[in-house]
Amino acid sequence: MKKILLGLALTTLCVGPALAALKVGDTAPDFTLQAALGAKDYTYKLSDALSKGPVVVYFYPSAYTSGCDLEAHTFADNAEKFEAVKAGIIGVSGDSIERLNVFEKDPAYCAGKFPVASDADLKVAGTYNLTTTAAKEGAKDVRGVDIGHGFIERTTFVVGKDRKILAVFSSKDDKITPDQHVEKSLELVTRLHAAK
Repeated sequence: MKKILLGLALTTLCVGPALAALKVGDTAPDFTLQAALGAKDYTYKLSDALSKGPVVVYFYPSAYTSGCDLEAHTFADNAEKFEAVKAGIIGVSGDSIERLNVFEKDPAYCAGKFPVASDADLKVAGTYNLTTTAAKEGAKDVRGVDIGHGFIERTTFVVGKDRKILAVFSSKDDKITPDQHVEKSLELVTRLHAAK
């Protein structure tokens, strides 16, 4: 009987509820990733960016896919508005740094206006409790190129200078479109800046 109860207890621990994304008030995990800006690789560290003001950390499934392309383009179109209220932007995906170097400088997407970082092993996404999926064999991007990497669920975190999460926007939970992630983030950081 003890063995059965122990087995049930272990099964419960292993099956437990799926982790939910970090929420408002949680401390955002710091991270250091290889990123692209100006078609060059560099090391991006969240804590360094936060020393200048709040940061919008947006996770997205893959460069060169329709929703992600719209989101990147909308962030690029609004980059000067984010800059005006002293807010940074960093996009994070499972894309390789090589793919991101092309995506970041493309005028139809990031247009060189903000950095995108490679979380190729999906570890940073894991620290934010985000759902990831393995690479899908044969998946191609809008250019017809193999994607070949895992996907991160589309979730945006607005992180304050103290690393506290001020807002979370999720396409899965909130049923918002990729461009609405940008609009809602900009609205919040604008209000924060005006309140100073």
